[in-house]
Amino acid sequence: MTTATIDTILSEARHRLERLEPSDAQVAAAAGALLVDIRPEINRVSEGEIPGALAIDRNVLEWRLDPASEARIAQASYDAWIVLFCNEGYASSLAAASLQELGLTMATDMIGGYRAWRALGLPVVLPPAD
Repeated sequence: MTTATIDTILSEARHRLERLEPSDAQVAAAAGALLVDIRPEINRVSEGEIPGALAIDRNVLEWRLDPASEARIAQASYDAWIVLFCNEGYASSLAAASLQELGLTMATDMIGGYRAWRALGLPVVLPPAD
């Protein structure tokens, strides 16, 4: 049995994607791309969110975005332009490759994730201060 490292799997996933820098993801969202936040709820609550992004937990992502799934959301379609993001852009690469395997050929992810978006000063909704 041949095994691969996670670095190899990540590299292969990213090779298939046209990944977007945060500023390009912002432009894509303005042009109709669906920004999808796959971070755990604890990260969204503690670090903030991108306005207009749809939150779908990673563990149900494929079921919600697969147009053939009974659990799909209304925006699920094979021609949907989907830009996923996580905290730093690792899990989102793997998730985007998974969506491409389901036939969502315009699925990709954002380089650097939410933290890169926020570091660039792009719009976020911060959690209330304690």
